[in-house]
Amino acid sequence: MTMPVSVHPKVLAVIPARYASERFPGKMIVELEGKPLVYHAYARACKASLIDEVVVAADDERIADALAPYGVNVVMTSPDHTTGTDRVAEVAAQADAEIIVNVQGDEALIDPQVIDDTIRPLLREPDVAMSTACHALTDPAKIADPNIVKVVRDSKGHAIYFSRAPIPHVRGGGATEKPVHFQHIGLYVFRRDFVIVYANMAPTPLEQLEKLEQLRAIENGYKIAVVETDYRCIGVDTPADLEEVRTLLAAERGA
Repeated sequence: MTMPVSVHPKVLAVIPARYASERFPGKMIVELEGKPLVYHAYARACKASLIDEVVVAADDERIADALAPYGVNVVMTSPDHTTGTDRVAEVAAQADAEIIVNVQGDEALIDPQVIDDTIRPLLREPDVAMSTACHALTDPAKIADPNIVKVVRDSKGHAIYFSRAPIPHVRGGGATEKPVHFQHIGLYVFRRDFVIVYANMAPTPLEQLEKLEQLRAIENGYKIAVVETDYRCIGVDTPADLEEVRTLLAAERGA
């Protein structure tokens, strides 16, 4: 008897790339090991085993021109989008993929395995609208840092809340046997139909208070799976970040 072949839904990775970054204009095409920064995120995403196609969603022809020598599939999107999710949703609306992965274009060191692991909840949990990732956080300074987003999860690994505050609060300040704080990693996986609806939802009260877009999904009653990983994300927001990534990438190449 012939066994049925298991076919997973088509998965499209979209890398939103905006030229006019407030803190580091033009960072997406700044040189890193001879190639544009965003190219490195693209190349890593291409190595994820569950991804079928990768595109860069750009807002400026300078990004397309910088990537042209490397054969990268670039889709030009509206320059009026205010968030990367809006840019991803524009591409998703024209795509035939069932699952859409939002990979940050400034994460040159993104681990393909983390991308695969973050996709898997949508393959096995039909009631989950989106998924993301986190890692354990033990440094008190980082736990207290409002620039580092924390997440708490339920017993099934679904997000209860994201916050810039040090959640959960450990009453009495005593030490815990294992980490209870987790840093959110800005990697998102959406069902195609959901990301289009999500991008058109009105901003919600908690989202506006915390300035965290993912709270919009929770406030509207959608489930977010949160996968725990050892990966530590290093986004490039400043020239100093770029130099750190340059050093790490050189060390990785030398390993």
